[in-house]
Amino acid sequence: MIRRWMDRRARSGRNVRLGYRQIFILPTRGGLLFAAMVVAIWIGAVNYSNNMAFLLCFLLVGFGLVAMVHAFRNLLGLHITAGRPAPVFAGADAHFPLRLGNPAPRRRHALTLTAGDNPTTATDVPASSECEAHLVVGTSRRGPMKLPVVEVETHFPGNLFRAWARVALDVECLIRPAPETGHVPDPVSEQEPGRGGSPRQGDDDFSGLRTYQPADSLKRIAWRTLAQEQELQTKQFTGEGPGRVWLDYEATRHLPREARLSRLCRWILDAEAEGRPYGLALPDQSIPPASGPGHADRCLDALARFPV
Repeated sequence: MIRRWMDRRARSGRNVRLGYRQIFILPTRGGLLFAAMVVAIWIGAVNYSNNMAFLLCFLLVGFGLVAMVHAFRNLLGLHITAGRPAPVFAGADAHFPLRLGNPAPRRRHALTLTAGDNPTTATDVPASSECEAHLVVGTSRRGPMKLPVVEVETHFPGNLFRAWARVALDVECLIRPAPETGHVPDPVSEQEPGRGGSPRQGDDDFSGLRTYQPADSLKRIAWRTLAQEQELQTKQFTGEGPGRVWLDYEATRHLPREARLSRLCRWILDAEAEGRPYGLALPDQSIPPASGPGHADRCLDALARFPV
């Protein structure tokens, strides 16, 4: 109940500044013990009319008030900006980068950040500067995963008070399906669904020119035609080299849905490792054959966003 009320007051967005209304502060167990000790000293000073005891009591009260103010100011005005996390496979840890900005001319000490039930990250922020912290969040299933509400807190100075704020950062990490492990059969379809096969490309005999594609190797570019102010073209060869392959979702119809996506993920990684051009055929999307890290990311992201 109380946490939901605090979450309604939490700042949201990709860039958040902590203001007075977002910061909460309460004494810690050590702070309560400190207060009980001060009360005991005050009672003794009253009973024995001891001026030195009164002086010690007032000195400790002043120290407690200063600690409370500094704990609150340690968070006040802090800027939190969410970065873009890299996609990961299901079961791996997602790393959310956060940039902490400190516009004040004083150092921010002993800040801790926690997202849900995940591990806590501790850091200091230099005066009039910024630093980067990474929140580690465990994953279990594929698809876009939103960063849980982040709790920023500090016990500085003296661990007498706990000041904290909760922020809802508008950022998500794309979780890709985990690739199937063990022995995996080769893709069944080696041509585009609905079309006939074509000669496999290799490096033996020159067969002609075609329009350049971003995935083509620079070694196969026809530089002579480019020098003649013609369009950029690529040399084609026929032989025993690896041909392009279509990775078809329908070719895995005997598997459950998530297992089908895991097998497609494994096929993508294997084709990429072999340097073979490959295309991806999904029920609602078709990605033409190509190769390279950018093409692999596009195919894997399509698997991650496949409807649940």
